Amino acid sequence: MSNDSDGAAPAIKFGTDGWRAVVGQDFNSENVQIVTKAIAKYVYDKDGIQKPFIIGYDPRNKAKEFAELCADTLCNLGFSVTLSDEVVPTPVIAYCAKLYDSNAIMFTASHNPPEYLGIKFIPDYAGPATNEITNEIVDNIRNISLLDFDNFSKGQLKLKSFKNRYFEHIESIIDFKKIKDAGIQIIYDGLYGASIGYFDKLLERNDINFESMHMYHDVSFGGGMPEPKAKYLSELIDEICQRTNAVGFSNDGDGDRFGVINEKAEYVSPNEIIALLLRHLIFNKKLSGKLVKTVGASQMLDILAQKYDLDVIETPVGFKWVGKAMRENDVLIGGEESGGLSIKGHIPEKDGILANLLVLEMLAYENKRLWELQEDLKQDIGCEFFNKRLDVELDNQQQLKQLMIDFSDLKSIASYQVDEKDAKDGVRYFLNDSKSRVLIRPSGTEPLLRIYFESDSKDKIDELRKWFDEKI
Repeated sequence: MSNDSDGAAPAIKFGTDGWRAVVGQDFNSENVQIVTKAIAKYVYDKDGIQKPFIIGYDPRNKAKEFAELCADTLCNLGFSVTLSDEVVPTPVIAYCAKLYDSNAIMFTASHNPPEYLGIKFIPDYAGPATNEITNEIVDNIRNISLLDFDNFSKGQLKLKSFKNRYFEHIESIIDFKKIKDAGIQIIYDGLYGASIGYFDKLLERNDINFESMHMYHDVSFGGGMPEPKAKYLSELIDEICQRTNAVGFSNDGDGDRFGVINEKAEYVSPNEIIALLLRHLIFNKKLSGKLVKTVGASQMLDILAQKYDLDVIETPVGFKWVGKAMRENDVLIGGEESGGLSIKGHIPEKDGILANLLVLEMLAYENKRLWELQEDLKQDIGCEFFNKRLDVELDNQQQLKQLMIDFSDLKSIASYQVDEKDAKDGVRYFLNDSKSRVLIRPSGTEPLLRIYFESDSKDKIDELRKWFDEKI
């Protein structure tokens, strides 16, 4: 079936996790059909018309309508399509892609502002599409007027809930009875997102008591951001302040990232959660395998891996790289500093629902408060690490390229000498105090420079940041 668009191909770029744009502007019906056809062409060239699609969507404005348009477009091209009959988290769709040997398309903009929507292509291996895949899709987009499909009869469209099979899988991984018996005081902030009806229902199915807030879908996410960071979890933090022993959990808009608040009403960084769960999986769950981390993740993970005699695989920033390493190696846990992780026996895609449940399981095993486990972690590592990220918005890509050139071969930063550097993703500098490092990398989709700082002292980070502020 031939494409009927005769205009110039739009400037659609796939970032680390799909294509995102503002609804009603670049994210419109025409572009959604173009991206859908470009994905269909990739699948057709690889697997023919036999490989089916499943489609999901988060609670964002027009996500359901665009998912239906995508389904109709694929059916008209001859593909069989199963469309979710309700809002669904990304990790649920990813798991079912593998379960049903299907390719998946998820309509979500994850943790981005409410006015955004996006398309995420999830191949049948259940993880993010890698660069070679998205490059081929983008090439199809550039040549959209030339794409041509043979004539097929219209494919079948079905509606389906993907909930129960995902629940059964998670219940095979997590010891819910142990969590129930521990009697942990749980507060869940649904943040108006896709995990509502999933994280809470898993607890309910297993007779685990919890309290909750913001438990309905809202296209404007309550006027905030669907991102489970401290500044967007103020109401959850306030609620925990009123308790003596409660822990808080949340997820982002599509459920693939996690947010955790300890009993002292303090936000627990993803780096700490990954480190704590690494220990939990080894000593409580008796599992083995390698650790996968991005270059932006904390060096505390390297210290623990050395202590536990684990091999470490380090990847560029982005879970597509973590997922690829998980598919190719015997991996115990893979994680990134922005709040994504997955584990052995699950899928090579980040799952914030699973992450929160693993934290609960860890607390049940350890019979300790989360803040106490954080203190134990500092003792194991030998110090406390602090992290900060500076995002520098620039006027154009040329400025970005010039700054990357300027910062590509530094011999010193502030009062520190550079001991070592690498270029796995941007450029990373290890400084001569042995605890401080700086990662400088460009955004892949916009003129934005990201500078990551880590050190064992907030004062050192302030000094390093001030140096870059002056240089920029």
